[in-house]
Amino acid sequence: MRLMHLQLLLSIAQTGSLRAAADALHVSQPALTKALQQLEEEFGTTLVHRSPRGARLAQAGELLAARAALALRELDRAREEVAWHVERTHASLAIGVSPAAATMLVPSTIARFTARWPSVHIRVLDTLYPRALSKLRAGEIDIAVGPRPADDGSHDVRVEPLFASESVVVARKGHRLQNARRLAALVNAAWVLTGPTGGPGDPAKLGLWPSDGAARATPLAFESFSTLLAVVSASDYLAVVPHGFFEFYGPRLGIVRLPLHDPLPVLRVCAMWRADAPLTVPAQRLLEALLEEARRLGPRP
Repeated sequence: MRLMHLQLLLSIAQTGSLRAAADALHVSQPALTKALQQLEEEFGTTLVHRSPRGARLAQAGELLAARAALALRELDRAREEVAWHVERTHASLAIGVSPAAATMLVPSTIARFTARWPSVHIRVLDTLYPRALSKLRAGEIDIAVGPRPADDGSHDVRVEPLFASESVVVARKGHRLQNARRLAALVNAAWVLTGPTGGPGDPAKLGLWPSDGAARATPLAFESFSTLLAVVSASDYLAVVPHGFFEFYGPRLGIVRLPLHDPLPVLRVCAMWRADAPLTVPAQRLLEALLEEARRLGPRP
């Protein structure tokens, strides 16, 4: 199996056509067809379904394509890392960050990192848990910075604690419940879901409703925190957000923190990276910068 075999499979998946895939790879269609036949013979199964309307991956082809994408990304990173090591020319890395990390940790980390490694290109993605882990496992990002994942017994991801941030309940200024001091007063309030169900921004995590499935449904769910803030500032919905995130954005948008006396969940933010693939040198240096900046925020959780 050659690299071209992996590339052609991904190109077919992207274009849906043998001819278009051949054009994208700058090879003739007969050459691509022959290479595909060789690949199918090697694996002993059909990888691509052909029809007059185009081509699509068979189930076995989808499985192989997922591994091929990961392998090609790792090879590109290896080439980049060697070139950077030998020539100190350029390198790139990608990190996924949660809203809390984006406001409390990432700006100072990037400033520290780029001052020392100006030739490294950094791509920053907004990623909410648990999507960050899927991107990490797929090799789309080098490091994820966000809530500590649930312990599911897997060992393919390494986790390093960074900082902890208390969750807070927020509302628009002037909300009838803005002075509430007990969670019990919020049982019948209108809520929005921040991030995924069961995640740190799920109001059900506050213990407001019975755990027998009778929890109040939330009609609005946000994966965009900027949209969340806009809606909360202009409506009567309550939301659960990290304290640091509220402090950065809340006051300027007319959003207030409810002065609750009941203890609220603590959001523990960690750095995560794949255990089965070594970090590149630039990614390792960025991880070190994250840990250094986290120490400035206080003891690690």
